[in-house]
Amino acid sequence: MGDFVSQLRVAFHQLRDWAYPDEIDHNLFRALMKTPHDVGGEPDAPAVFEEKEEEQWELNTFVTCEVLGWRGIWTSEERRRLGNVDVGRMQYLGFPYYGRWVLAVARCLVDKRHITLGELIERAGEVRERAGGGLLEPLPRTSGDARAVTRNRHHIEALGKGDPQFFAGTAGAARFAVGDPVLVRDLPTIFYTRTQEYLRGKPGTVVKVSYESLASEDEAFDREDQQPEWFYIVRFRMTDLWEPYTGCPNDTLQAEISERWLQPAT
Repeated sequence: MGDFVSQLRVAFHQLRDWAYPDEIDHNLFRALMKTPHDVGGEPDAPAVFEEKEEEQWELNTFVTCEVLGWRGIWTSEERRRLGNVDVGRMQYLGFPYYGRWVLAVARCLVDKRHITLGELIERAGEVRERAGGGLLEPLPRTSGDARAVTRNRHHIEALGKGDPQFFAGTAGAARFAVGDPVLVRDLPTIFYTRTQEYLRGKPGTVVKVSYESLASEDEAFDREDQQPEWFYIVRFRMTDLWEPYTGCPNDTLQAEISERWLQPAT
């Protein structure tokens, strides 16, 4: 296993190991804080597109995650943060897509005190022994008193309304209107965001005042006590996003952005 760990270690062109504070400038800090999922607009080698049918364990994982949301264990943004962002670049790029979802389930259940890490380790060891290096039949097991489980309220309060319809009328007056020129704020990325890096600092035009909801940075950490805000569909010219852009000069791209990330264009 040691050989595998050595091979999988992230390769730095600038080898670093616990740098001194005066070695970290603003640009390097931003690079170190960049989340592994925020790769839009970056150069990459061509990839083969494949239509792959999900395996049974992947389907089971999807259903398990949906049930956790239905039972009020987490919100969709919590799952995205735990499963797609807060895993480190090595695991993000190395695990299958639903493998990260499984990891998200484990982290959530331990972090929210539904199970202990010791219980999880013992259960994983039991399954490994039963597998014996091959396939195994699932043996579901439940224990404990579900009435003691602390849940979020959203799955009950939004019943019959949907999400984000549940937050309608809670964000106040929209700051921007259709046709307004706006600029995406270039805020620091700390832990989690769904505002793409390649849009930050770029000008665009509001084409739809979309809906009211919690900002991703709040929903991802189960902060339903925070003030909902408006989301907007913003249209950008591709020539403003990438220099030089070799496509049609009239090409545009649209993105959904929460109000906190927008400011009036001057």
